[in-house]
Amino acid sequence: MQRSVVYWLTAAYRRNVPEIAQDESPAMALTKMMHRLARQWQRRFDEAAEPVARDFAETSMSAADISLRNALRQKGFSVQFQLTRAANDVFQATVQENVGLIKSIAAEHLQEVQGMVMRSVTQGRDLEGLVEDLQKRYGVTKRRAAFIARDQNNKATATITRVRQQGLGIKQAKWRHSRGGKHPRKSHQEADGKAYDVDKGMLIDGEYIRPGELPNCRCVAISIIPGFDE
Repeated sequence: MQRSVVYWLTAAYRRNVPEIAQDESPAMALTKMMHRLARQWQRRFDEAAEPVARDFAETSMSAADISLRNALRQKGFSVQFQLTRAANDVFQATVQENVGLIKSIAAEHLQEVQGMVMRSVTQGRDLEGLVEDLQKRYGVTKRRAAFIARDQNNKATATITRVRQQGLGIKQAKWRHSRGGKHPRKSHQEADGKAYDVDKGMLIDGEYIRPGELPNCRCVAISIIPGFDE
């Protein structure tokens, strides 16, 4: 998308220099081109959102199941997970949430790019300056998308793990701090190793939460099996 936007805007800019700051028609030409590119790329993102989100949800569920299955196997338990109603609800909710996020990230980026192009035109800026700004904006969007992907993976894993624990009748779990990240939450560090109710979560900073639910939280839940972990 980024290369396409830069390519076509560069072509349009060069066709309309030096009139771009004096004549309304070059500005209109850029506006029409930007609208066309925005519609084109938004349509592509809209079409890709569902399969990409579904693949993401399937991968997250599979990874969470494997992790919990391996942890239980180490304690002598062998389990096979089924797509229960509760698990399917989590799966479908994860898909729909990520469909919305994929579409919104694309829409916000394209809207910001359109604004940058129009401001560049009205201010009479050169092409080099616009392309540089577009690359910076793309970097911001790319980093934001990467953060959202990590965050959604953590949340999906946490929710799927909780549903699987409930399905197995596991009542308690231990909070395991990830010890990762540059800015760990002190309250999450203090929660490390403490037990909490799977249904309720742990009271941290005034609210009941579970590992992985808050933004950028990489903490995980360790199932407590009565008679094995007491």
